[in-house]
Amino acid sequence: MKTILVCGYGPGISHAVATKFASEGFSVALVARNADKLAAATATLASEGIAAKAFPADLSDWDAVKAVVASARSQLGPIAVLHWNAASLSGADLLQAKAADLRLAFDVGVTGLVAAVQEALPDLKAQSGAVLVTGGGLSNYSASMDAMAVRFGFSGPALGKAAQRKLSGLLAERLRPEGVYLGEVVVNAMVKGTAADNGTATLEPSAIAATFWDLYTARMPHSVALG
Repeated sequence: MKTILVCGYGPGISHAVATKFASEGFSVALVARNADKLAAATATLASEGIAAKAFPADLSDWDAVKAVVASARSQLGPIAVLHWNAASLSGADLLQAKAADLRLAFDVGVTGLVAAVQEALPDLKAQSGAVLVTGGGLSNYSASMDAMAVRFGFSGPALGKAAQRKLSGLLAERLRPEGVYLGEVVVNAMVKGTAADNGTATLEPSAIAATFWDLYTARMPHSVALG
């Protein structure tokens, strides 16, 4: 049985991805920082008939990321799909942000993802696997998007997602000759059921999960936008 490692698990996109891939026969490993929330998540998935295993870890920490990938492999078998859904909300106001806030946004979006890919690479190569990345519309280069990020206190997350978007393209090129696919879904609208949903969200998590599945099976294109 193939295993998907979902990094940055929470309600919404990553829950839908876990559910979708489980329905296609995958074992599911969930990674997030909060152990209690992960325990609740595995219970919720169990009520839906999905056996998922929880792996608490700080996804901004290089060594912790490598360790959690190794732990998931040892307990569930080789990683066939790495889903990176992690994001940081630090660095809300750039005129008040600390260096640590900006480093955290970068480490969650970039450093942690690189560490996870490096550790999972032997598995991904052996299985012609995939890295699936949740991108964000905050990474788009436009005056209106920048104004929105500043207005709503998302400057740090915007920087993190912009760096991650460049990384996704670089990794897609680097992984291709290794037989590993990288697919990115850039989410340009609010997603229902997430912490940011204020009642006006328009995107269904299940639609995003279905798009990730389509990318995984078709192995093209590298990036698509929703919303």
